[in-house]
Amino acid sequence: MLITAAVYFCIPSVWKLVRNTPKKTLIRLFLIGIIVAAHWLTFYGSIKLGNSVSITLACLGSASFFTAIFEPLLTGKSFQTKEIASGLIVVLGVALISFSLPETQNSELSYPMAIGIGVLSAALAALFSTLNKKYIQDAHPLSISSIEMLSGALVLTAIMALFSPQQALLIPSFRPELFDINNLQNGALDLLWLLLLAVLCTNLTFYLATIALNQLSAFTSNLTINLEPVYGIILGILIFKENQELNAKFYLGTIIILCAIFVNIYSQRKKRKHAQTNTRTQKPLSEGI
Repeated sequence: MLITAAVYFCIPSVWKLVRNTPKKTLIRLFLIGIIVAAHWLTFYGSIKLGNSVSITLACLGSASFFTAIFEPLLTGKSFQTKEIASGLIVVLGVALISFSLPETQNSELSYPMAIGIGVLSAALAALFSTLNKKYIQDAHPLSISSIEMLSGALVLTAIMALFSPQQALLIPSFRPELFDINNLQNGALDLLWLLLLAVLCTNLTFYLATIALNQLSAFTSNLTINLEPVYGIILGILIFKENQELNAKFYLGTIIILCAIFVNIYSQRKKRKHAQTNTRTQKPLSEGI
């Protein structure tokens, strides 16, 4: 988050945008940034607890259910039965995944905890997306993104300095001579992975997601989060060979989640086209007169 914030603040216009943002809005964005940080902490914590990218990403699919609840409560939008039903189907898929996981003798792993923390991560993702939607008109997307990243970085740094000072001073390693294509987790290129994660996977995508909230509801925007299991599980299979540890029930649960997501995408698209058609066919009152 610190690297991401630093990249944003290297853009000259960001400083002006932040200065022109009302103090009340800055405080709100700072608090939302803490929620973003909590989302990522629980996201990576879930991966560590279950030693599986696929399990955590499948749980992240439940974000749609939480958004269907949070958005009406926080933005005044009416509850949508279809959205809630779709979210419940996703939760069913997550439940099926939880029953598919084998018992482990490794004391460092806990599949129930991994699923619980993964679902919490999804709830936090739904919460900060909904709050960004609520306040998207109060600040420029660049201002929102930069303040939230800086907020999360400052709070996490303070927590680490308090509970683990040595970890707070740790500098990610960059030792190309130790790079091993068969062992990407050996820490040789941690700095490179963090730079890619910050610039490509966070700076760009977080900013674009914030811009999208100008045109989309928080629920529709969160469907992009729900698509992470698609490419995430594929990458988990290709890079970490996770298909050797996951069984048919896991993939059935994942298919249920993805079906709910794509049905919702189709429903939203059909609804938007219908609204556009009605707008074109309606004649202005002056023409009738």
